[in-house]
Amino acid sequence: MFQRFVRPLFIASSLVILTHSSFADDTKNWQHATSLVGSPKYQQGFSHFDYVNVNAPKGGNLRLSETGSFDTINPATAKGEIATGLGLVLETLIVSSLDEISSDYGLLAEAFSHPEDYSSVTYLLRDKARWHDGMPVTPEDVIFSFESAIANDPKRKNYYKHVISAEKTGEREVTFKFDEKNNRELPHIVGQILVHPKHWWEAKNASGEQRDISRTTLEPIMGSGPYRISQISPGSSVTFERVKNYWGEDLNVNIGQNNFDKISYSYFSDRNVEFEAFKANDIDYWVENEAKRWATGYDFPAANEGKIKREQLANAYRSSGIMLGFIPNQRREIFKDQRVRRALNLAYDFEEQNRTLFYDAYKRIDSYFFGSELASSGLPEGLELDILEELRNEIPESIFTEEYRNPIAGTPQKARANLREAIKLFKEAGYETRKGKMVNAKTGEPFTFEIILNGPIIEKVALPYAQSLKKIGIDVSVRSIDPSQWVNRWRERDYDMIYYGWAQSLSPGNEQIGYWGSDAVDQSASGNYAGISNPAIDKLIQKIIFAENRDELVATTKALDRVLLANDYIIPSYTIRASRIAYWDKFERLDELPKYSIGFPTVWWSKSAE
Repeated sequence: MFQRFVRPLFIASSLVILTHSSFADDTKNWQHATSLVGSPKYQQGFSHFDYVNVNAPKGGNLRLSETGSFDTINPATAKGEIATGLGLVLETLIVSSLDEISSDYGLLAEAFSHPEDYSSVTYLLRDKARWHDGMPVTPEDVIFSFESAIANDPKRKNYYKHVISAEKTGEREVTFKFDEKNNRELPHIVGQILVHPKHWWEAKNASGEQRDISRTTLEPIMGSGPYRISQISPGSSVTFERVKNYWGEDLNVNIGQNNFDKISYSYFSDRNVEFEAFKANDIDYWVENEAKRWATGYDFPAANEGKIKREQLANAYRSSGIMLGFIPNQRREIFKDQRVRRALNLAYDFEEQNRTLFYDAYKRIDSYFFGSELASSGLPEGLELDILEELRNEIPESIFTEEYRNPIAGTPQKARANLREAIKLFKEAGYETRKGKMVNAKTGEPFTFEIILNGPIIEKVALPYAQSLKKIGIDVSVRSIDPSQWVNRWRERDYDMIYYGWAQSLSPGNEQIGYWGSDAVDQSASGNYAGISNPAIDKLIQKIIFAENRDELVATTKALDRVLLANDYIIPSYTIRASRIAYWDKFERLDELPKYSIGFPTVWWSKSAE
């Protein structure tokens, strides 16, 4: 699942159930909502989402922070490091609700229609949708945005590869045509395209220079959303101000939302300095990502006096799964052997780190869909087993006889036993120990590699892992690099191993091609970080995309999970299935948050606005 800046950019689906409603042209069977699982909760003509305060006051300022930097505010191209928050400015054709697993409702589009074979979809734009300069949002804008996305972003080009055209088919209608039928995801994913104003990008800027959507820019872009960019300090901060005459303020999907007058993001190169800014009341809201700091770092006056609130909320994790860890790049020859990758997992002592570093706050990940109903467990049975039997000659036999388990350490005895097993696997893969170094038995070349990290926060995890590998003769260098260099290197696959991962929706679909599909191995900026090329996985992905019902989708996804796990494509790390947040006592919200989201800052409001 690809992520958008505030709302999701793309939400992958396999099943799209559309509810009928009446619009201007009934012959097209216009629909108002999509549901990825079941039916949409909100029927045609609903007044607002249940999780909002319809009387939430408007006003107040919200000061947020980001780690790193940025050098562009143009999200239409895969160049540069994009500033956070641009989903406040740009909108999509449809938008997700936050109290359903995955349902979308009309935003820029008031309705949509598709034939029974899903060979196309037509979106009907709202008559009153406007850009910030007052110009109407048109089908030409949607077409321009789609064509720009596939021309300038390899990841989106792959994601939309089955979309063969976007055409204007009415005064307010745009139709996307597909090169395959019965892919129920395609009508949905094109509705999540960020829509840009064609007339603005094709005009010249204040300096008389021609704008170019294929290039990075720090000129405040125009949008149609509830906020506009009011101030930019390159690489340092971005401020958004609420649009007073926002065209969509009274839409049912927007009522009670977008309540702050200003939202600003300040950027920090050091996470500890960023936290000090929060403690000093220079930042209003903090998302904690360190177990030690959460356990011991809030003993300061403002926290002790109740001026800062702390909560641990599971909402955002109820509709997603995750895989995270050290990813060896199989484009490097040394990582191509599955036995080598399994040996590298044996050297990682999670239990010791959880005890000494993390206050036993985390659980080790053992599924690519960890924490969701899509995660495999036990031995395969039923429909899942039937699916795997079809691929029996192409997948490891262990899938049928052994439940996947990560190595367990935590004591010196268990750690040593794991390392002995790792040495055995290296030997089977053609390596041996010479003078304390693990070398290729034929060439004598040492087995050594580099782990690159996006900043220093994971160093405390990576360095002990490197020390463990050193005990079996493997020299590993750990290198933290700045965010811009990190982005460039993972885009171009210029790494031996990275610490990274994948988030998953409960309705996997086309995005799985980009994650593990063979076609994505050589695509710059795809999600196939591991360099996976496996025909059995390709077949399972296609079966997921064309699943005819929820049971088949779940069973096939679990089968895919087992095949991915059995090939040891990652050294899984750990996670906590809750958001740890801290914030200054300046905000209000409803007592009951959306079931699948914290809803911050979208449905919160400022006390100062009352």
